[in-house]
Amino acid sequence: MNQAASPLLSVEGLTIAFRGEAGQARVVDGISLAMGAGEAVGLVGESGCGKSVTAMSVMRLLPTPPAVIEAGTIRFEGQDLLALPESKMRALRGDRIGMVFQEPMTSLNPTFTVGYQIAEVLTLHRGLGRGQAWAEAARLLAQVGVGAPERRLEQYPHQLSGGLRQRVMIAMAIACGPKLLIADEPSTALDVTIQAQILDLLRRLRAESGMALLLITHDLGVVSELCDRVIVMYAGRIVEEAPARALFSHARHPYTAGLLASRPKLGETAARLPTIPGSVPPPSKRGVGCNFADRCSRVQSRCRSETPVLAAMAAGHRAACFNPVP
Repeated sequence: MNQAASPLLSVEGLTIAFRGEAGQARVVDGISLAMGAGEAVGLVGESGCGKSVTAMSVMRLLPTPPAVIEAGTIRFEGQDLLALPESKMRALRGDRIGMVFQEPMTSLNPTFTVGYQIAEVLTLHRGLGRGQAWAEAARLLAQVGVGAPERRLEQYPHQLSGGLRQRVMIAMAIACGPKLLIADEPSTALDVTIQAQILDLLRRLRAESGMALLLITHDLGVVSELCDRVIVMYAGRIVEEAPARALFSHARHPYTAGLLASRPKLGETAARLPTIPGSVPPPSKRGVGCNFADRCSRVQSRCRSETPVLAAMAAGHRAACFNPVP
């Protein structure tokens, strides 16, 4: 991101916990990130690291309770989203910020046709009449690569394949020309051919519209294809941030290096892939010190008693590690 320009999205010190029978467990711990207009940023990490919770907090879709935002600010185009009245936040969602959810089958309403659901977005945010909204919905389906769009408008979500449902979700998300599209694991449940088509679609839409893209995924291959910059999360904290090319060529945090080492590589023999020993600590076991310490081959005594902060490793490259990979 151009540091001289005001960020499109800015998250500062965001800390989120969930209340349960055993007390309050922190799942996102003081994260800060910023995105510029038109930028594509990948937010990556294992399941449970807080990626989706972060995205849902930007959209103000976390149920409260049990979710509690303990600290931090979220600003979009200078507006403090956490301070907005719900009526203004509803006007923002689907308009200037679009979101593609992880599972379209549970995100689309099974009792309404595809056409009704896309047209509803246009009626609500653009004030189009029913005929205009229906025609625009057909155009949007064609734009995202759905064949026979007029016929698809009349169908219900269960009548579509997983790939088509995901395209419908993308059509809804881009209907109003958002400045920012948040895509939460947009291709995870799809076969590899459809995955490639969805990723190509996101790349094309970004090129055509100039929208910013926040891509949430655990798939580093997807990030390398689509993103300008990568933010790596582990156990609720950001552990590394860098331009995509720099991160893939020289990861500095041991966790990121472990993730990259565990990827299968074309042409290598079918040897056992390296793994990161141990498992991610549950929220109740996180706190002082580095959350990765028990799994790290470069651990030092201070890693268990002090919490590392993101420090500059090179231009635009930061890692939260006392003993980074040289």
